[in-house]
Amino acid sequence: MKDLAGRVALITGAASGIGRATAEALDAQGCRLILVDIDAVGLESLAATCQDVVACEVVDVGDAAAMQALAERVHAQVPALDVLVNNAGIGMVGTLWETPLEGWERVLRVNLYGVLHGCHVFVPAMVARGSGQVVNVSSTLGFFGAGGVNAYVTSKFGVLGLSESLRAELAPHGVGVSTICPGVIDTAIVDQGTVYRGGSEDPTLQGKLSKGFKKRAYPASRVAASIVRAIRKDQAVVPVSWEARALYWTKRWSPRLAAWLGGRLERNLGLEAD
Repeated sequence: MKDLAGRVALITGAASGIGRATAEALDAQGCRLILVDIDAVGLESLAATCQDVVACEVVDVGDAAAMQALAERVHAQVPALDVLVNNAGIGMVGTLWETPLEGWERVLRVNLYGVLHGCHVFVPAMVARGSGQVVNVSSTLGFFGAGGVNAYVTSKFGVLGLSESLRAELAPHGVGVSTICPGVIDTAIVDQGTVYRGGSEDPTLQGKLSKGFKKRAYPASRVAASIVRAIRKDQAVVPVSWEARALYWTKRWSPRLAAWLGGRLERNLGLEAD
């Protein structure tokens, strides 16, 4: 998909962070945008800065019926999406035993089922037309199992597995699938979009984690640029930041070294106790 001008792109979690940066990047490429989030105010402020917004939709991606209704509204305006970016997600910090089942259900509902819902309701029309690109946002923790974030890791591993299987299924139909694994990105997810459970509710840990992400200072705009490139080139798995790339390739060739690098990253972010 070399030329994005005039293409219809839907982005979930568009009101802030990586989703907002992606919407802005696709807007700069001339895409027509459908912006989806649960934050109505954030959507309105974003839409005011974009050139061609087809619709702003306040929808919970974890709600299957709401996503089906969204697809019906979208397909009443366009036969099929050209680009689908399943980005919406929440954070969850806590060990397996600290995180109650309702916490697991919440993070899986948004992070994994939200991606599944987006694919399930929009991909069939793309297949019928024979073109399009699906972009699913996973994480470095989608291929590296750090401790202390068990539910989040499970959800993001699921996104990567879903995406790789879907890429194989859709290739014969002319539809590409890209999985984005950003890394440590300076967004509001640590402060506003993350639930802390058990001992991780200690505000000292939350402060250390927030400080670590801000110190890294890797902007969401660089993730958005990687997403645009993935759409243009139909890239499969895209680790974005240096730590994401280092862990991705090191894990393939030396799992023991990857574990050491991951441990260093955990300590730098404050996920591991001093």
